[in-house]
Amino acid sequence: MEIFIIILGLILDRITKIWALNELIKVPEIPIINGFFSFSYLENRGAAFGILQNKLIFLSLITLIIMGGIVFYLFKYKPTSKLLRISLSLIVCGAIGNLIDRVWYRYVVDFIMWHYKDKYYFPTFNVADMFVVIGTMLLAIYMIKEENNGKQTI
Repeated sequence: MEIFIIILGLILDRITKIWALNELIKVPEIPIINGFFSFSYLENRGAAFGILQNKLIFLSLITLIIMGGIVFYLFKYKPTSKLLRISLSLIVCGAIGNLIDRVWYRYVVDFIMWHYKDKYYFPTFNVADMFVVIGTMLLAIYMIKEENNGKQTI
């Protein structure tokens, strides 16, 4: 199941980023919901929210260490919880998707933009980022659920 989630997620991430690189780069913005949601090409040379700009090697190494730890855990301990396996697979999938960008392009392709008119802009992100966030939220739910059941988490 984990391999399927990772491969399917990587395919979706690559397709959307290739589209952004081939089509979205040609236009300043494609509004989806005026004043709220649009697609806009951005080359992110940092991490989340634009932090650690131009720290390519550092960000790549941290990503590899975290991914390695998660993959090691999945294969060594073979958790029985589907929620835990799905959450960790999504995190790994998103991490690999952005790592591919960092290695291949030397930046991460971002293009999903949420905003409120011209007053507030949430940092631009991509599908891989969504997998990391969703995976992390599912991991938090798993940990809370297991703690409430009196079991040791992870």
